[in-house]
This record gives sequence, C-alpha cells and structure tokens, in this order.
Amino acid sequence: MDEVFAQSKKFFDLPHIEKMKLLRDKKNRGYTPMLDEILDPENQVNGDYKEGYYIGVEVPADSPEANKPFCGPNQWPAEEVLPKWREVMEQYHREALRVAKSVARIIALALDLDVDFFDRPEMLAKPIATLRLLHYEGRVSNPAKGVYGAGAHSDYGLITLLATDDVVGLQICKDRNAQPQVWEYVAPVKGGFIVNLGDMLERWSNCIFRSTLHRVVLDGRERYSIVYFVEPSHDCVVECLPTCKSETNPPKFPPITCSAYLTQRYKDTHADLSSYSDGKA
Repeated sequence: MDEVFAQSKKFFDLPHIEKMKLLRDKKNRGYTPMLDEILDPENQVNGDYKEGYYIGVEVPADSPEANKPFCGPNQWPAEEVLPKWREVMEQYHREALRVAKSVARIIALALDLDVDFFDRPEMLAKPIATLRLLHYEGRVSNPAKGVYGAGAHSDYGLITLLATDDVVGLQICKDRNAQPQVWEYVAPVKGGFIVNLGDMLERWSNCIFRSTLHRVVLDGRERYSIVYFVEPSHDCVVECLPTCKSETNPPKFPPITCSAYLTQRYKDTHADLSSYSDGKA
C-alpha cells in the first residue's frame, strides 16, 4: 500500500501536459483532470477539486470481451517515464480484489445467503473491479459556498475499499434523509481499509444495507487516496435477493443489469469527453 501511494504521487507530480496524454477514454480508463467530475450538482458550484486515474481489469483489445463497456486495455504511463508503475498497480489490483471477495462473503452470510453467493461467475468471478488513484489539491473546502474536494455521493457498486493517507477529509452522513444532514469525519486508518457500501448492494438487499453517503471536505492540505470499486460482471442482473423480500416488504427497485446501471451513473457525473479539445487537452 505504501508503494502504491508513492507511485501515485509520482504520477500526479508529472507536468499537466504529460498527464493529459493519458486522458480517460470511452472505457473510462486513464486520467481525470481537476474539476472533471461533479458528484453533487445541486450543491456544487463547480467540479470536485481532485484529479484521478482509473485502472480496470486488463482486457486485450482483440478480446471479444473488449467490446463491452468498462472493458478493454488500460492506459499506462510509459515505462521510461514511470518505471515499475504498471507492475505495482496490477499487483495492488489483484490483492485488493482478494480482500473484496472476503468482505463479500461476510455480507452474504449477513443476508442469510450461501457464503460463496457473490463468488459466482456472473458476479465477482469476472467483476468490473476498478482501482482509482486520487489526488486532492491543497485548497480549503467551503460547503456553505458549494466548494468541495468531492461532492456528496454514494458509490455505485457492491462495495468500495478506501485507503487514505493521514490527512483527514472524508465525511459520512449516516442518515441522508435527516434535515439538516449531520456530517462527521472518518479518521484515516493507516494500513487499513474504510469499507463503503454501494448503491447496488442497497438495491440487491432491498435497503437492508444502505449505501454510504459521503463527501470530501479539505482543510487546505494536499490529500491522496486509493479507491477500489467492486462491481459484478456486466451481464449480472441486480434484483432483490430472495432473503430480502416478503409479502410485507416487496422489492423496492426493478431489476437492472450491472452494465446499464454503471453506464448511466458515470455519464451523469463526468464531463463529456468532447469538452476537452482534440480529446486530449
């Protein structure tokens, strides 16, 4: 984890023109510039004061799988620019997936499902698992004026494993429907993960598990975090689990494929790629 943080900083320290050569593509792989993402448009006056880098499961361009959304080859910095960078990120990707599958087994037991429920081929055996490196610039957030490191949102998928440096910034709201909302800081955990539950788990569990509403409020210090989003395979149908419904508690959400759900959520929160001239600047 220390090595991933070190390598992440090396990338974000590159000149802007170098990072823009790796601007995220239509598969959502690569660099996202400062202000690219707006997670809470009702309350934000502009985008998030963060830059990021998406790394998915590596799929060769000539593979039939590469035709699916969120599937294909990753974009990698040149070896001569950042030696070992790809190797470190791919190793972390594998290790984080192993941890995520362990967490998913605990969730399965909590929902009275078979322990290996989420290990099935259509679920986490072939997941859309995405590593995202994040760098928040040294700017003070001001929620009263709509300025955030990251606007309030819940993650889209099953679970998220979040590793942070020792700079506080993450806030959660335990009751999103409360008026006014109450926000509290989550202390960084050295060498550990903060586990966020995602919207797909809320749909699957018929709201037995609620996704975590969270945001980033900065105190003027730079901040780095490593996010690992875990979603099932593209064709997985997310619908109310048999153990989570009854005559008095019918399903609250219609079935939807993972791919369709994610595609819409990313489209809603990221800038259109055509807004960057020539797609790269």
